[in-house]
Amino acid sequence: MKAMILAAGLGNRMRPLTLYKPKPLLEVGGKPLIVWHIEKLKEIGVTEIVINSAWLADVLIAALGDGSQFGVQISWTREDEGLETAGGIINALPLLGTEPFILVNGDVWTTFDFASLLDVDLANDLAHLVFVSNPEQHRNGDFTLADGRAYTFDQNQQGENLTFSGVSVIHPKMFDGLENGKRPLAPLLKNGMLEGKVSAEKMQAAWVDVGTPERLSDLDLQIRQGMYA
Repeated sequence: MKAMILAAGLGNRMRPLTLYKPKPLLEVGGKPLIVWHIEKLKEIGVTEIVINSAWLADVLIAALGDGSQFGVQISWTREDEGLETAGGIINALPLLGTEPFILVNGDVWTTFDFASLLDVDLANDLAHLVFVSNPEQHRNGDFTLADGRAYTFDQNQQGENLTFSGVSVIHPKMFDGLENGKRPLAPLLKNGMLEGKVSAEKMQAAWVDVGTPERLSDLDLQIRQGMYA
């Protein structure tokens, strides 16, 4: 199984920290955010990793290289301007192949064990999403979880409204017929839910959307104090 880490964002909310360093290289616990993901993927035997890049791409690629320092093989895509989530994935499909792959947002941090993703059987589904309890900054959530399936709010399904963690298993057929270009992922996920083709689970682990300098600093302190040991 391959994996893709999304790392092409501008990191505007993290400025001035991201003026000269791409957001995935910002550190918590003495380690860049993206390296936490790379090491977790390596631990479960996922060593073929695709990473997209745009803002300060040369800095990011120079820091991580071909992945050999981490015992993995990193393949890179470059985007002249950010293509958003789905656009970045579509651009990387030639490297990802035709089988389901693990997708991770580069700007989240979690203790979630990625090993369970290896056991996900999509069958006829297009995606399997990992949800979390709604954080303070996103109290209403993104989707509804009911009986292991994901639903849009418009479907009025009885269940728990949760936030998408940015961790998932995606089947490339979700992007069939779509051309390269700037395109968000959320509308495609919602279409999949309307078709009944998206499964989901609720994460039972620590998770942080490292979206601001304050959250970055708080998480760094918590890790160093051993809160997640």
